[in-house]
Amino acid sequence: MRRLAAIAAVLVVALVGAIVATTRAQSSSGSYTVRAIFDDASYAAVDENVRIAGANVGSIQSLGVNSSNRAAVTISIDNADFIPFYANAHCTIRPQSLIGEEYVDCSPGTSSHRPLSILRTGPGKGEHFLPVTHTSSPIDSDIVQNISQMPVQQALSVVIDELGTGLATRGSDLNAVIHRANPALGETDKVFKILASQNRQLAKLADDSQTVLAPLAKERQQISGFIRTANTTSVAAAARAQDESRTFRLFPTFLRRLRPLLADLSVLADHGTPVLQQLGQTAGPLGEEFGELRPFATESRTALIALGQSAQQSEAPLVSSLPLVQQLKAVGVNAKPSAAQLLKLLRSLDSTGGYEQLMSLLYNAASVSNGFNRDGHYARVEPLNSSTTNYSPSCQAGGCSSARFQKDVAALTPSARTEAVQQEIVDKALSTIAGATRSSSSVAGLWSYLTGGGR
Repeated sequence: MRRLAAIAAVLVVALVGAIVATTRAQSSSGSYTVRAIFDDASYAAVDENVRIAGANVGSIQSLGVNSSNRAAVTISIDNADFIPFYANAHCTIRPQSLIGEEYVDCSPGTSSHRPLSILRTGPGKGEHFLPVTHTSSPIDSDIVQNISQMPVQQALSVVIDELGTGLATRGSDLNAVIHRANPALGETDKVFKILASQNRQLAKLADDSQTVLAPLAKERQQISGFIRTANTTSVAAAARAQDESRTFRLFPTFLRRLRPLLADLSVLADHGTPVLQQLGQTAGPLGEEFGELRPFATESRTALIALGQSAQQSEAPLVSSLPLVQQLKAVGVNAKPSAAQLLKLLRSLDSTGGYEQLMSLLYNAASVSNGFNRDGHYARVEPLNSSTTNYSPSCQAGGCSSARFQKDVAALTPSARTEAVQQEIVDKALSTIAGATRSSSSVAGLWSYLTGGGR
């Protein structure tokens, strides 16, 4: 199989090489010739130019007449870029200058058609054949101008009379000659045939156009306004033509810079596809969840309306509380140093076990001063007051000069007497602590709480 494939490859290469060599040989020797049949060669002459798309590609090699009394023009193509000619090729004899020179204007056709066939026998053997149906020879302009002058006018009258007799039964041939003389007539006939085959569609188009144009006629002011606006837009765009041109010049650079981003987007799309698929799978349950939330939303509507009404009602109190908030802010700022000291105190109490000691004190004090038996609670300690507890001497640096009794505690009620004694003890204890005047009331309150005072 490999040997067969190698042999086939060699044959293909050889065939291509032969074709290329033949083409080059034809180009170098000018042997690619086309025998074109015209109704009239007019004033064409040997060695006149052959042009394709305005470029000279060859020349007229010979002129002759075939068996049908038509002009046989042999043209030679020297440029290999314009060969071969295909079956849809077309050649026309055109005037080259005002002095009567002619040239052959050709179109080689398209590669979608087969190449021109080669004549095997007869005149022009070995040449490529272009039939009369693919040629045209228009009437020269100077001949048309001479029709109004003598003796051409008389000669034309005689020709027309004789043609009327000779072509009485050859109207179709005359029609074909006229169409070949002017290809535009043939193309016009094709257009008319196409229009005739589509007359129903054209009638329907006319009816539909009436339906379309009637509303447009009603909106003609808007349409005219649109046209004026479009004109203004066009003028503005023309004024920025340089900027638009610069935008188009920079567009390739933008595309080059955009390419990495598009690559990243492609990777993102590849990785995001599974995620989107999973989201698609969860879309159904999620839709059901939202459907179940509908009753909740309906019920919450009333609550939200009530909340809005409450917010409106509380707007005035909130506004009026702004001074209080500002005062609280000032108090907070002023209390920051005290709060810092209090924080240090509380941290110290926490780290040194002060809270536990205070709880132990409260627990032991309650256990010492109170008891419980089958009869109920009872106090183990009862302060004893004598008549001398209110005796207070007045002493100075030189000695005690006098002494006097304070308020008679015995005359008080038992509860008031107990409270007075407790207060006196607390005052004496606090008087020995410097700078403790601010906390005396708090300690007194604590002591009153521990001893059950004021109950």
